Amino acid sequence: MFEKTITSDLFLSPFIKNILKICGFAMFMLADPLSGFTQKFTISGYVKDQDTGETLIGANVYNKRDFNGTTSNNYGFYSLTIPKDSITLVFSYVGYESKEIQLYLDKNIELNVSLGSSTVLDEVVVTAEEEIQQTTQMSRISIPIKQIKSLPAFLGEVDVMKVLQLLPGVQSGNEGSSGLYVRGGGPDQNLILLDGVPVYNASHLFGFFSVFNADAINNVELIKGGFPARYGGRLSSVIDINMKEGNNQKFQGEGSVGLVATKLTLEGPIKNENTTFIVSGRRTYIDFLARPIIKASSEGDEVAGYYFYDVNAKVNHKFSNKDRIYLSGYFGNDKAFSRLKDSYNSGDGQVNSEDKFGLNWGNITTAFRWNHVINPKLFGNLTLTYSRYKFNVSEEYFTETNVGGQKQIEEEKIKYFSGIRDFAGKLDFDFTPSPNHFIRFGANAINHTFNPGIFAFKSNVESDTTLGSQRTKANEFAVYIEDDFKINTNLKVNAGLHVSGFSVNKEFYYSIQPRIATRYLLKNGVALKASYAQMTQYIHLLTNSGIGLPTDLWVPATDKVRPQESYQVAFGLAKTVNEKFEVSLEGYYKEMKNLIEYKEGANFLNTENDWQTKVETGDGESYGAELLIQKNHGKLTGWLGYTLSWTNRQFDNLNFGKKFPYRYDRRHDIGIAAVYKLSEHIELSGAWVYGTGNAISLPIASYRSNNQGDFSFFDGSIKYYESRNSFRMKSYHRLDASISFHKKKRWGERWWVIGLYNAYNRKNPFFIDIGRNDNGDKKFIQYSLFPVIPSVSYKFKF
Repeated sequence: MFEKTITSDLFLSPFIKNILKICGFAMFMLADPLSGFTQKFTISGYVKDQDTGETLIGANVYNKRDFNGTTSNNYGFYSLTIPKDSITLVFSYVGYESKEIQLYLDKNIELNVSLGSSTVLDEVVVTAEEEIQQTTQMSRISIPIKQIKSLPAFLGEVDVMKVLQLLPGVQSGNEGSSGLYVRGGGPDQNLILLDGVPVYNASHLFGFFSVFNADAINNVELIKGGFPARYGGRLSSVIDINMKEGNNQKFQGEGSVGLVATKLTLEGPIKNENTTFIVSGRRTYIDFLARPIIKASSEGDEVAGYYFYDVNAKVNHKFSNKDRIYLSGYFGNDKAFSRLKDSYNSGDGQVNSEDKFGLNWGNITTAFRWNHVINPKLFGNLTLTYSRYKFNVSEEYFTETNVGGQKQIEEEKIKYFSGIRDFAGKLDFDFTPSPNHFIRFGANAINHTFNPGIFAFKSNVESDTTLGSQRTKANEFAVYIEDDFKINTNLKVNAGLHVSGFSVNKEFYYSIQPRIATRYLLKNGVALKASYAQMTQYIHLLTNSGIGLPTDLWVPATDKVRPQESYQVAFGLAKTVNEKFEVSLEGYYKEMKNLIEYKEGANFLNTENDWQTKVETGDGESYGAELLIQKNHGKLTGWLGYTLSWTNRQFDNLNFGKKFPYRYDRRHDIGIAAVYKLSEHIELSGAWVYGTGNAISLPIASYRSNNQGDFSFFDGSIKYYESRNSFRMKSYHRLDASISFHKKKRWGERWWVIGLYNAYNRKNPFFIDIGRNDNGDKKFIQYSLFPVIPSVSYKFKF
């Protein structure tokens, strides 16, 4: 496929060249048929950070004379077509000094621009790339990575997902968990993309940390509704995370040492600025700290521990101003293990035994990208990806008995395995024929392999056994087109169509999903916004109700289990006040169909039956209102988010067919985040959250059946539940705080960060069980997980 001689057209076979040219010409004529008869020219190029060479995603580019403009795409590329004239171009990006360039436009111009960091806007928190009332898109928030690093962190570990939990419409699961429940959806309904590759399990440490290392991330964007047509495959949200490309100006590094983990990031150019790299690694050392304690408390020879690690790596190369390639990957794994050796005399002889246990799960994601500027108005991107998520539980028993000089050996091995593997390809185009149109179109295909759960038993004294669901292969594809266009000064529309299909065994599903979002600018500068999005999801997550254990199983839609579907409408108001505050108020309603849950008493260990026989299918709904107030500039920055919502589920064979609250239904949810720059060297930050208690099912009676037919309240082993999720835990609230001390050194910079998790020691409910009081009477007992937890970490950059 590749030629031996490297040229700027390295990856362009004649066939692909012709296809791209035809597509470009067709879209050009369709969107701007009079362009050949008017004196219009195109300015295009890349917007970058002048210190690192990192591309700036969503940078504003506009002509100061008439305010016609555009924004840079996910690779920092922009294209602006305007009439022949003297112009003043303004380039701006949050947290950077704006730059003005004057020129006379009488031909197509290639113009790459670098912006420097601003000292005035150094404290920017969460903000959109342009004023909130100007954008067509609603229910979207972009989060600068600087803000993520400034907020308090659980045990000192900066976590992207925990910052997202502070935003309206986004709820956490259990205490400390990094899981996300967006507008009534489940964790499987979030399309989490790392450099364009889906991440199926985004949790470390049983859900208490996410897999994303903030030091390796360039940009984070959350979309909760009004989904553009280019996204598909999930119902509730898109979390689009882009990795850094690597500093092309100089070699540099940064890292930290905390209570539970150490991380290090290195980046820089390779030979020259045309090729750069970044590699970032993180590992916990809980296993090393716990090993001597476990060994001292063990009667035998016992070793046990837990750790996780992850590595992010990326290399990119610029062949010319028209061609760039990227190769990126993520590799992460969690491992819990134990080994116990023992030796004793049983009376019949000497016995030597060994018991090994292992639990591990992890992700691999890799992506190859090729960007090509087909012409100044048309940008193409080809992406090939591979991803894999796996979960393993294993246990091995070995016993050797020496009786009268004769050895008797017994060996047993038990293993449970599940996972999902994807090969995928995407072809995307950005076409900007004029400032009034930004057209995107493309196609993608995914080859899935599902392992829903296999149990294997091997023994030298018993018959081997293998149980579980069959491995399933499936193919998913989609095509889309969307246009963000301006009808007049006040009215902008983003309209698109997403068409997808799914082939599994002998079944084929397809879905036509219209998407539309509008913005109307009122006279007082308030933007009135509305959106409608239809979504289809061809994969399901069979999830347990515990604390985020990785036993969740990814399974496909089949002839018995249909794809999930959702329909969401949203209305809202948005305005920037005094150039300091961005205020948005949104109301939404969402219906979800073909949701699945385990039947009563079923779980992932029931491997005797196929997973399809263990689930119930039902519907869901969620509706509510969200308020977000952001302060983006000044010494004190931050936001306040409030959510009022209702989320319900209904299954024919659960809760007697009656509608019931979803487990993570919360009537009220509040998130407040603030960062205060006390001085050049000291920064304070805090976050406070409040949420209505989770809905839970509690028994109102229990009974036992015997010959006398005895029945007594809370006595016996069979519990009676009047209805599902009819009780509420106590409300949840927590304050986190931190202080950061920054100092510049000869070799670079360093920070000492001291933090408090749950600063006022709130005993928040984790779960409720039945226990006994001092008199021996049964009662419900609330169990809490985390008290106030101090942390300290040392960060450095060189």
